[in-house]
Amino acid sequence: MAKTQGSGRSNAAREKKINETKMIARQPILLVSIIVTMILLLLFVVYPLVKVFLFGLTDESGGVSLANLISILTTPRYLGIFGRTLLLGVIVAVISTFVGYIFAYTVTRVNVPLKGFFKIIATLPILSPPFILSLSIIFLFGKQGLITKSLLGITGNDVYGMKSLILVQVMSFFPIAYLTLSGILQSIDASVEDAACNMGANRWKTFWTVTFPLSLPGIISACLLVFISSLEDFSNPATIGGSFTTLSVEVYQIITGSYDMRKGSVLAILLLLPALIAYLLNKYWVNKKSFVTVTGKPTQARKLLDEKHIKYPLFAICMLFSLVVILFYGTVIFGSFVRTWGYDYSLTLDQYKRALAYGMDSLKNSMVLGLISAVAGGLFGMVIAYITAKRNYYGKTFIEVSSVLMFAVPGTVLGISYVLAFNTKPLVLTGTALILIIVFTFRNMPVAIESGTTTLLQIDNSIEEASTILGADTGYSFRRITLPMLRNAFFSGLVYSFVKAITAVSAVIFLVSPRWNLVTSKIYTLFDQAKYSMAAAFVTMMVVILLVFIGIFNTVINVLLAPRSKVPGEKKSK
Repeated sequence: MAKTQGSGRSNAAREKKINETKMIARQPILLVSIIVTMILLLLFVVYPLVKVFLFGLTDESGGVSLANLISILTTPRYLGIFGRTLLLGVIVAVISTFVGYIFAYTVTRVNVPLKGFFKIIATLPILSPPFILSLSIIFLFGKQGLITKSLLGITGNDVYGMKSLILVQVMSFFPIAYLTLSGILQSIDASVEDAACNMGANRWKTFWTVTFPLSLPGIISACLLVFISSLEDFSNPATIGGSFTTLSVEVYQIITGSYDMRKGSVLAILLLLPALIAYLLNKYWVNKKSFVTVTGKPTQARKLLDEKHIKYPLFAICMLFSLVVILFYGTVIFGSFVRTWGYDYSLTLDQYKRALAYGMDSLKNSMVLGLISAVAGGLFGMVIAYITAKRNYYGKTFIEVSSVLMFAVPGTVLGISYVLAFNTKPLVLTGTALILIIVFTFRNMPVAIESGTTTLLQIDNSIEEASTILGADTGYSFRRITLPMLRNAFFSGLVYSFVKAITAVSAVIFLVSPRWNLVTSKIYTLFDQAKYSMAAAFVTMMVVILLVFIGIFNTVINVLLAPRSKVPGEKKSK
């Protein structure tokens, strides 16, 4: 009986998918959108990744060869780098998730002051350039460090290595854990915890027996996301890692130093696999393990914890960490205005003048290409969200998986794959602005897709059906009804894409050219030349630019995508 029922449901679902596919075939705009989306994803997501696998596992003649893979797996140096990279990722994931959980729990569950301030601190690293925390470590604890030399009198301090890298990555990636966990903690029904307290459990026991188990899927998800971010990170290990080499840096050094593209491709595959496994675990296993139950019954307002022995320690921890973040950011801003760090702290604008003279064109390139890719990625992300959230057809799974696959691909791997895929005919794009725009668009688009999908699933289908009944086609309904409702999701995707495009390093380090150089490449060169104050000036300008553009985006989107009351066929009243 159970098998018969299961088979019946399966047949019904298959029949429904067939009917939906036939219906889409009769809607030209929707059909073209799906076909074009599939072609673009095949060309710019699947093809480059397949190319890097094939190139790494073949020899010069094109035959299958595992020689490079065996050589790497039997070389202690590469195995050591691989192990250290995974170890760094695990340590950073655990510490970042712990800090993120404290911030999330304090903001969502405890009656503490300055919650708005803590929220800003917990999201600030996401909007900042990747070099800023490494710069602050050098300014504060380096050989000419403000703390080590000026305050403590320590000279010759070696700030480079694993400890500094852990600190920088924790401060960079704990916002990922915070954003993941704050949503989970807010979703837990307050009555569940109140029931435990009413049965005699104290706050500590309630936390460990109710709150913590319910938030465990979010904790695992946060750990996996931070782990992926640590594996992908190139800028921090390259600037502050010193002799502690990670896989992303080793891939870059092999390709640019030894010019061994095949060995670099094999190392890229080794970097891709753990990141991809962690991403798939998070998306298709952890997300299905949520224990939070949302019922249709009204829930009571949450009573925030106000006990002093809970409130003040958590407030102190969050405030201490926030002050450290402010110290680090403030140090870089101050460092951009001094004449010579460690010797002459007199204020000057010379660093900004030199920085603009050195890389003004690169700064313009980053802004222009970032803006174009942000708009393209935001719009394309909304289209993909619409055709996957609102429709069920053959080929939908391919679009869902491939469209967000780039989120799990480390930037170094992505750069290599694009060089291999688009450096020869029939499609030669390397050295052009177009390849940078494409990389930015497909690399940063998953956030827009996820935001758009979440929003669309909350929109009743009857709204669009009413528009169709009044004579509107699919394109008109999407433009005039659905798109305005996606305003906030589009804004989130636009901001994220622009910020990540402006601050990208690893994904473009192999793709920049003399004509289309980017500001992050210039900053990386300044690190190599130990011109830290000039780098600080560039980083400060980037922060200001990002904040200005976020304000502009918000204003423009509110104006252009404001909901309109006019419906198809409605005549203007006299």
